Amino acid sequence: MCVESDGCEIEGCSSSDEVHTLSGSMSPGLKSSPDLHPCKPGQKFRAALLRCRSPAAAAGILSFGNVLNYMDRYTVAGVLLDIQRHFNVSDSGVGLLQTVFICSFMVAAPIFGYLGDRFNRKIILSCGIFFWSAVTLSSSFITKEYYWLFVLSRGLVGIGESSYSSISPTIIGDLFTNNSRTMMLSVFYLAIPLGSGLGYILGSSAKEAAGDWHWALRVSPVLGMTAGTLILFFVPEPKRGHADQLGGRIKHRTSWLCDMKALAKNRSYVFSSLASAAVSFATGAFGMWIPLYLFRAQVVQKTAEACTKDICSSKDSLIFGAITCVTGLLGVVIGAATTRLCRQKTERADPLVCAVSMLGSAIFVCLIFVVAKKSIIGAYVCIFIGETLLFLNWAITADILMYVVIPTRRATAVAFQGFTSHLLGDAGSPYLIGLISDALQKSYTRSVLWQFLSLGYALMLCPFVIVLGGMFFLATALFFLDDRDKAEKQLAAMTRPPSSVKVS
Repeated sequence: MCVESDGCEIEGCSSSDEVHTLSGSMSPGLKSSPDLHPCKPGQKFRAALLRCRSPAAAAGILSFGNVLNYMDRYTVAGVLLDIQRHFNVSDSGVGLLQTVFICSFMVAAPIFGYLGDRFNRKIILSCGIFFWSAVTLSSSFITKEYYWLFVLSRGLVGIGESSYSSISPTIIGDLFTNNSRTMMLSVFYLAIPLGSGLGYILGSSAKEAAGDWHWALRVSPVLGMTAGTLILFFVPEPKRGHADQLGGRIKHRTSWLCDMKALAKNRSYVFSSLASAAVSFATGAFGMWIPLYLFRAQVVQKTAEACTKDICSSKDSLIFGAITCVTGLLGVVIGAATTRLCRQKTERADPLVCAVSMLGSAIFVCLIFVVAKKSIIGAYVCIFIGETLLFLNWAITADILMYVVIPTRRATAVAFQGFTSHLLGDAGSPYLIGLISDALQKSYTRSVLWQFLSLGYALMLCPFVIVLGGMFFLATALFFLDDRDKAEKQLAAMTRPPSSVKVS
């Protein structure tokens, strides 16, 4: 039988409708109880909705929402040339858009992490999606005299999207365990490159279809509101530790200050968060600047003309978006499969796979700037391989966190990992790259060639940061097993009856 969270028995629900996790265990909170009472007439609609709430469906809806999160984020990058021309701003000026977005995102993340460990998570997720959707739609009507207001709107969107990125992985973590959780987190984090790539495609396509770049900001809000509604009705709110058969049995909770102290002492968490920051630095800079860099390369090669029209060429954004979608799919799938295979050889497989992929990615990222001046196709090949290797670690990093952090502080851990990765990563990288490019352009007579070279020299900072991230993943591998065992012992202590239990 199926049971609502308020203890109401659902009529017409047989034992075959019991909700299972993919690991094969039935939810403890959904087993029959002698204290159940028949549903009231007003509760039948809720009962019907509950029949559709399976862990797999919930993970699918949350992944769809994550796609939209990143699609909205990179729609602006898909029409970057048009925005730069419309508002008449420099490279550093357009780079500021992403920096303001990420800064507000990372500042809001710890707040939502705190709320996500203590209150109804799906309500917070839905409110966040409705908020950023409304702000994005409103920003499409800002006129060219108010660029500062357009920048501010991106900051508000960052606050809305922060709630989703901080909380949604923890719901998946409470619905699945072991390899099933790895698989579902892989699907969820596939949304990052897939959504990013679709953002470029959506922005470029909507602009071309409407003949106005503002329409690029008017499609994703409608989809976002749809996702928010689906989450409200079809995503359950599992108890913390539910998939580990701990739902309702955790006897001890820790304070926020205690959680923060424990996370600061968790070496695997700290080093993997620093590695994640390196990935964010590179992806943030690439997402904003690579299409523009390749366009300038073609102008240098005389295969394209500089943008002088009302609607600039979107070919590079479309191609880069398609490559990002494909490499995201390949990267996440290969990463999950490789990790699963390597776990048979070593228990440190998760951080080691991430480290190797990062170091390999740095080589091909360097090659982009070597071959772009002569061959655009060669540059795209390097981008394809480099991005595939870089995207290998998205889901694996999240899985590392689930292993080394106990369920009751995972939302806080995800939020602060996001805060760290954005603070040290893509909060500053788009603006920093634009600033370096502007400074280099001022050093010599302004020309098409020097515009291309200066941006390339600025982007050369990325492969060095990627190598640093690989080193952090190697450091994570040193402490991973100890921190995983410690988390398991703490969780066991938290489920024992109150006595002299102390959780640090």
